[in-house]
Amino acid sequence: MTITSLTDEAARLILPQFDETTALTLGQILVGLAQAENLPVVINIRTADRTLFHVALPDSAPLNDAWARRKSNVALMFQKSSFLVGTQMREKGSTLANDGLSNADYADHGGAVPICVQGVGMVAVATVSGLPQRDDHVLVVRGLEALLNSL
Repeated sequence: MTITSLTDEAARLILPQFDETTALTLGQILVGLAQAENLPVVINIRTADRTLFHVALPDSAPLNDAWARRKSNVALMFQKSSFLVGTQMREKGSTLANDGLSNADYADHGGAVPICVQGVGMVAVATVSGLPQRDDHVLVVRGLEALLNSL
């Protein structure tokens, strides 16, 4: 995935609305996708100050919770997917530490995707952890696409 493709993808994933009910629907969609493929993931949907949905599926690990938190922190900080931030960082030869961000709290690996609302901007983040970073990212995107198709 390139910076251009990730940026174009973000421009497509704009919701008409988002609230607790929408978060639950997205969470259920992501759980369904993960269960259909027997994926050992943690799924987290949160705002900057509140968890709206969280589940740890079979064979996921406690470390996946920590990764989800760190990746969602990056998406919330930069208002971009953690995969896009990491791709941009690597292209520049930079790291989050260069921006003063601790690895204990931030991870620029794929899996955290902003939830944006038309006319509002980013309101939350959906995160998956437990797979290779590209696969984590793709699962969240698939969930957001399915949600958009259902609205």
